[in-house]
Amino acid sequence: GGNPERLVSGSDDFTLFVWHPREGKHPITRLTGHQQAVNHIAFSPDGRYFASGSFDKKVKIWDGRNNGAFLKTLTGHVGAVYQVAWSSDGRFLVSASKDSTAKLWDVTSGKRARETLPGHADE
Repeated sequence: GGNPERLVSGSDDFTLFVWHPREGKHPITRLTGHQQAVNHIAFSPDGRYFASGSFDKKVKIWDGRNNGAFLKTLTGHVGAVYQVAWSSDGRFLVSASKDSTAKLWDVTSGKRARETLPGHADE
């Protein structure tokens, strides 16, 4: 029972694909919304959500169980978002950006960063 195994891929064509790899070799859904290449994707620990980070400076949150239905955009970075990572309880997401900051997001509550963590110099 339960949900099928899911895989999400992101591309420099600005899109994401949701796959059910055990059920076939073709994507189930094509997700749009980013305005530039998708750099990184990560599922929350419980699989309820996945987050994508993009050169468009945005982080997007998607429904991990409903074939990737769009949920929200997290804005605030002023440079490309390189990577995203979830807390172990799935409540928080951190994003790392070319703008030399990491931002901490409370995924359930809002679209604005809870904290901005500066300090990493650019190259």
